[in-house]
Amino acid sequence: MSQSLKDKTVKGLAWSSIERFSTMFIQLTVNIVLARILMPEDFGMVAMLAVFIQFSQVFIDSGFSNALIRRKDRSNTDYCTVFYFTVTVSIVLYLLLFFSAPYISAFYKMPQLTEIARVLGLGLIIGSLAAVHKTRLSIELKFKVQAVISLLSAIISGAISISLAYLGFGVWALVMQSLVSLGAQTLLVYLLGTRWIPSLIFSMRSFKELFGYSSKLLLSSMLHLLYRNLYPIVIGKRYNATDLGYYNRADLLSTMSITSITLVLSKVAFPIFSSIQDDNEKLRQAYSKYVIYASLVVFPAMIGIAALAKPLIIVAMTEKWLIAVPMLQILAISCLFDHITSINLNVLYVKGRSDLALKLEIIKKSIAIAILFGMMPFGIIAICWGQFIYNIIATVLNTRYTNMLIGLPFKAQMRDFLPYLGCALFMGIMVWLMTLVIPSYAGQLIAGIPLGTAIYISTIYIFKKSAYIEFCGMIKNNFGHLLHRKNR
Repeated sequence: MSQSLKDKTVKGLAWSSIERFSTMFIQLTVNIVLARILMPEDFGMVAMLAVFIQFSQVFIDSGFSNALIRRKDRSNTDYCTVFYFTVTVSIVLYLLLFFSAPYISAFYKMPQLTEIARVLGLGLIIGSLAAVHKTRLSIELKFKVQAVISLLSAIISGAISISLAYLGFGVWALVMQSLVSLGAQTLLVYLLGTRWIPSLIFSMRSFKELFGYSSKLLLSSMLHLLYRNLYPIVIGKRYNATDLGYYNRADLLSTMSITSITLVLSKVAFPIFSSIQDDNEKLRQAYSKYVIYASLVVFPAMIGIAALAKPLIIVAMTEKWLIAVPMLQILAISCLFDHITSINLNVLYVKGRSDLALKLEIIKKSIAIAILFGMMPFGIIAICWGQFIYNIIATVLNTRYTNMLIGLPFKAQMRDFLPYLGCALFMGIMVWLMTLVIPSYAGQLIAGIPLGTAIYISTIYIFKKSAYIEFCGMIKNNFGHLLHRKNR
């Protein structure tokens, strides 16, 4: 990569990492505190409604964020058109949710969901008011501003939700956590972010041009979301809110780290990849760097969570969540290759091949749904194993078009990440053996985290010294530079 591109990548990764991981730490802390106060049923009820909220959010965005980022000659008319579209759609979808809330309650046989759905759905309108502004921040590579906004929003919403939980508001603490977070983000985007104010412009020509690309992303996103949310729908309907609460917390703990990493990669990679979309050699080099950097972090994180799942849940969330332990272990391993999937999809998007992305999603999700319903009669643990099987298949399928578009076959991609997977697996086995020796769950956590870190770093240093030195240099130079500027 050129030095300019490398600098943009490093700075973008740094600030996006600060945003996601500081926010993740706060959200994890808040969720642990809430899990100790609230009951699994409370989380299960919100998870039931999250299905409908997430589908609505995808419709509101409709792929326009990526379409704006990719478009080289974007104008104020484009921004205004997307802004009014997203706000209008959010209002329409909220009204649909408002009037369909009683039917959702009847489906799950939980009358209290009606009022919760109507309040929780207000977040759709609140979030839509800042959607285009957030896209502009990404286009302008203002990741520092986004980091500040996310961090402050997480702190404010977390403090309010914990206070409400302690005061005995139950599930409403979770509802307000979502609404306050969205409200704070929207307010802060206007105060700290872009000063852009939409004009009274809506262009059908602009809409059609952007929608020609974004429509396929919308369908791809809908298919992926359908797959992700079939799990809470099936578990909530076939079993009950308590079982869904266990699954929901296990899913959150397993995906929080990987989601943060993939969001960082997508947020930085897509604008960077878009700037070199016509140079396949640079794309291949950039792709390999992203895979290596992500694998260095993702593999030990996911395998470490699986190895320490039992002490993690018991110490952090108490023994009432013990049933979630095997779910967390399986789901953590299932997430091992999510970052590779994410980066492969970015290659399709920057090449303008949203049609291939849609085709790929149709194939993958057809397989996923077949696996889900095949595993469903055997219980929740079998459903979790089904996710693991699907993710392996999806990773292989995702690499096919990357090879076709930029000449990077699956074998070459495996050479990039397999050494780090091997080191992480060795670390995981050593940590798991340690848990058999130490009887105290708190002791297992206290010893397991530094032991796993030391083993992983040592093995990486021995077998992949150059990558380790390069990665550490990137962290030191970039974060050191940011801290130096802050202290001046």
